[in-house]
Amino acid sequence: MKIENPNPIQWQFSERAQGLQSSFIREILKITQRPEIISFAGGLPSPATFPVERMKEAYDRVLTETGKVALQYGPTDGYGPLKEWIANSLSTEGTKILPEQILMVSGSQQALDLIGKVLIDEGSRVLVETPSYLGALQAFSVYRPEFGSVDTDDHGLVPSSIEPVAKGARLLYSLPNFQNPTGRSLSIERRLELVETCARLQLPLIEDDPYGALSYKGEPMPKMVAMNPEGVIYMGSFSKVLTPGIRLGYVCAPLPLVRRLELAKQAADLHTAQLTQMVVYDVVKDGFLDRHIPTIRTLYGNQCQAMLDAMEQHFPKEVSWTRPEGGMFIWVTLPKQIDAMKLLDQAIAARVAFVPGAPFYATNPETHTLRLSFVTVPPERIREGIAILGQLIAAAL
Repeated sequence: MKIENPNPIQWQFSERAQGLQSSFIREILKITQRPEIISFAGGLPSPATFPVERMKEAYDRVLTETGKVALQYGPTDGYGPLKEWIANSLSTEGTKILPEQILMVSGSQQALDLIGKVLIDEGSRVLVETPSYLGALQAFSVYRPEFGSVDTDDHGLVPSSIEPVAKGARLLYSLPNFQNPTGRSLSIERRLELVETCARLQLPLIEDDPYGALSYKGEPMPKMVAMNPEGVIYMGSFSKVLTPGIRLGYVCAPLPLVRRLELAKQAADLHTAQLTQMVVYDVVKDGFLDRHIPTIRTLYGNQCQAMLDAMEQHFPKEVSWTRPEGGMFIWVTLPKQIDAMKLLDQAIAARVAFVPGAPFYATNPETHTLRLSFVTVPPERIREGIAILGQLIAAAL
């Protein structure tokens, strides 16, 4: 039985819900699904790197040997053997990370949301790089903070610029390795200065590290969490080294904080899928990543070089860009009179897509910047797309 012609509900959304905004990148990705589009827009890992057979074998093995455990509810903090594996991978000769410091999450985006829920009140000051990861800005914005921008240069975040904007700040969010969106990395000297500055100011430092393993030279930089495990919140993910479809990440934090994050996660989703965690542990426990990640580095390094070579050939001399040594992104700075948002409309009409830079700024967006991703596009298509983009930029000068 159904009510005839019911009056439509006039929904009364919360102030928080009214302030929600769609991710600009996710909207662009809807357009780039068209096969004719050469897309440099998505921050998506290449499907060519997904270890499909290895994952299939692990699912079969876990379900055959421990299926009733894998399909049951699990603990909020995560699957014990995987937490121990992660803790050991983060530990160094001078710093021991405990499994109790690890919280498994449903992708690092959930980690950002939980951190915001636990540390940010409305009006709280939150420090971010200039520019910063759009997903973090979106996650933190739900809790309506006041953003403070920390200066960056060609070598990444400038630690000496923190103190003037740090008063009353709840946290500083950073991506020290092959940053999204710029591709820049912090030197060891800057990492030490950053950790020391935040410790002196009693400022919690978030070290978001989804790309650290993707160094084309195969030499990962030291982690800041090992420099000060009591003051650094480390975020890691299996999305870029295995597959994003499993939605599995983790947080390493001091025990008082990780307990609060665990309580927030209980309220959000009870726990991350036990089956997924058990499968990932089965995949990684015997050193598989040590054999698998070099193939990702080689693929991405070759495609990055193809894009850099094409840009050198086709972009006008008035344009500058970063030259990353790892990760997935190149950051482009156009002459100031060119609006990247308008350029995007022209590019899509010419069957090329990228992400304008303005959404990556928490304050004072620079509209003459853009981000290019090269990892899902083969070299010949990279060259074709960059040639088209170069022509459009030249025409706009």
